[in-house]
Amino acid sequence: MDSASYARFLPDSYRRRATEVRPTSTWWRWRGEHVHIARAAAPDAPARAMVIHGAAGHSGALWPVCSPFAGMADLLLPDLPPYGASVVDRPGGIRYGDWVELLCDLVLAERLRDDRPLVLVGASMGGMLAYEAAARTGQVSAVVATCLLDPADPEARRHAARGGLGSIPRPVLGVLERFAGGVRVPMSWMAEVGRISRNPELAALCAADPRGGGLHAPIGLLTSFARYRHTPPEDFAETPVILAHPEADDWTPPEISRRFLDRIKAPTTLVELENCGHYPAEEPGLTRFAETLYSLIGNTLEEPTEA
Repeated sequence: MDSASYARFLPDSYRRRATEVRPTSTWWRWRGEHVHIARAAAPDAPARAMVIHGAAGHSGALWPVCSPFAGMADLLLPDLPPYGASVVDRPGGIRYGDWVELLCDLVLAERLRDDRPLVLVGASMGGMLAYEAAARTGQVSAVVATCLLDPADPEARRHAARGGLGSIPRPVLGVLERFAGGVRVPMSWMAEVGRISRNPELAALCAADPRGGGLHAPIGLLTSFARYRHTPPEDFAETPVILAHPEADDWTPPEISRRFLDRIKAPTTLVELENCGHYPAEEPGLTRFAETLYSLIGNTLEEPTEA
């Protein structure tokens, strides 16, 4: 399913923008795999933005939400394998740690080819991925996240996974990953994808999309996320973090993300996206999200301190 399928659920102005401005498909070789990156180049923009999807998305699903600030920033939206159009030889072998390493390598590669300030914009699970890539590389000027779902928080794990899966103790998850991690099942079996939007039609689209929420993902992708140890927020001291959380998120309640945000040592800002569900398609929160990015990218961003 392409971006137009998602754009039809957005207000008219966003829908028109998503169809008038189209990203270009590019490919990046990473450890022998073909990673798809949608790009909307803006050579004269003051900054760049890398948009990172979560476990039920891909670049095409996020493009309609991001297209309003194409031109104001040089945009790139990678498809984390096996999602989107990325191609991998062993999709059952992908783990959450691979996503972290891929994004760190991509951040470093992009900073080498273009030294403009780089902002990471993470949606859903992509929020913690953006946070971790910023922590590890020291090459990011700011992080904007719609969600900060820390797997070390038992309540966060319960909301991330479906049914009792989120309550399984971490050691047991390790055993499950060892023996069944490569088994691929519908993402909807492992996570409450149907709660991604309060609009039943949009939720159904996300859940059925074979490149996103309808993908057959390896069990080990979710178990490795649940067991992952992120950089402690008390040690995250340099990069500013903006939490732009959907106010009416029925999947991952705002208080879970705020709890993690409050522990971050670096400067933080909380922005509430009014009337928005997990996929921020509603007004006025959608425009609030765009305005937050306009303001951030429009300002002169300080260069990050090198690691």
